[in-house]
Amino acid sequence: MIRLLTALAVLSFCLPCAAQSKPLTTSQIKKTLVQYFELDETADDERFAICLKLQDVDLSKASIYKKWLKIISKSSAKAAAVLPKAKGEYFFWENSQRGFYIIGGETIKPKGLLIGMHGGGVGSGDAHASAGSMRSAAKELGWLAIFPEVIEKTERGWTDSGTEEWVLQLIDMAIITYDIDPDHVYLSGHSMGGYGSWTLGAHHADRVAALAPSAGAPTPVYDYEGNLIEIQSGVVANLRNTPMVVFQSTDDPRVPPDANQAAVKEVAKFKKRFGGYADFTYWEVTDRQHGYPEGGMLALLNKIKDFKRDVHQTHIVWQPTLDWKTQFFWLYWPKPVANVIIEAEFNKTTNTFVITSDAALTGLEILLSQQMVDFSREVIVEFNGSEVARKQPLSNLGYLLQFYSASDAQRTYTDTVKLH
Repeated sequence: MIRLLTALAVLSFCLPCAAQSKPLTTSQIKKTLVQYFELDETADDERFAICLKLQDVDLSKASIYKKWLKIISKSSAKAAAVLPKAKGEYFFWENSQRGFYIIGGETIKPKGLLIGMHGGGVGSGDAHASAGSMRSAAKELGWLAIFPEVIEKTERGWTDSGTEEWVLQLIDMAIITYDIDPDHVYLSGHSMGGYGSWTLGAHHADRVAALAPSAGAPTPVYDYEGNLIEIQSGVVANLRNTPMVVFQSTDDPRVPPDANQAAVKEVAKFKKRFGGYADFTYWEVTDRQHGYPEGGMLALLNKIKDFKRDVHQTHIVWQPTLDWKTQFFWLYWPKPVANVIIEAEFNKTTNTFVITSDAALTGLEILLSQQMVDFSREVIVEFNGSEVARKQPLSNLGYLLQFYSASDAQRTYTDTVKLH
């Protein structure tokens, strides 16, 4: 409610036409879109206010929808930040010499994007290591490759100190700069980079085509006697629909196999509960110690190269862990509650969303895409076995703008339905 009142106040200040009863003209809408994309991405209230106003613009006609989608796409791309368009070594924050990364692989019409994650730990870790092991493989597969170096060299460097957010920025910028299909984004890494590809891949499973961790695992949780009892939350649950090939050698002296073996058991547990995990492969050998698989990282990446993301999955599981990760596929939760497990399924025949969770899920919204939902019929929402919402979808420009991303234009949403 506070956000809505703030947004309306901003709206009355930024858009005097809000009080008018006449519909906005095409020229006025275009000017409003220019204003929207000129705003800094941190100007949430101002952006939300503009989206509220544009909810009055009907997109039910296919021709109108295509027209405004094209305009938004062009405007968004023009305003988006980009990466250097050449192989080399760079600092993301040049003035402070922070955010080191390497661009390699295929830079001319790449077929996909590989984020290669290095190993390391406290005080160690070097992007040159991952570039050395994966650069030629990426080139052979026709992928652009970006090799970031963690911002702070800690034991969990890929999720510490803003590195995770930065890696997502690099993905967004690479897709726009090199015109990469967002359905072909792959994460891989060795040792701590294996942890990174497991963990970031799970947190953002709606953004990736496949994952290939090597000699690294999600963080294990031990009891007081040193027995491994579980794997960190927010990882395995989110990977129901994500193809993975996990490489592990049982004689690894630096990353023993127990964590990955426990993760495999966790996968089996979640598969029994939710189904899915059809393309999960555990590749265990006995004689590579802490090295790469026989044939190097190309042998591992070859096993995931043909996978493509399906952005309109009809059966998803989400266990949020990040307060800033508010969207997962077609679920939108402005204030996600950590470690809650949500199972959500869409029945195309009945146009019904079935949501199951032990938590209340206050504020959760379902995003409606014309590529997935039949907008000519009512949408029904069931929560824990009871109908909680029924709505006739009305496609509008405000929602299209609010949930549009230049780096993930394969998915668009033009209406929502709230769980409560």
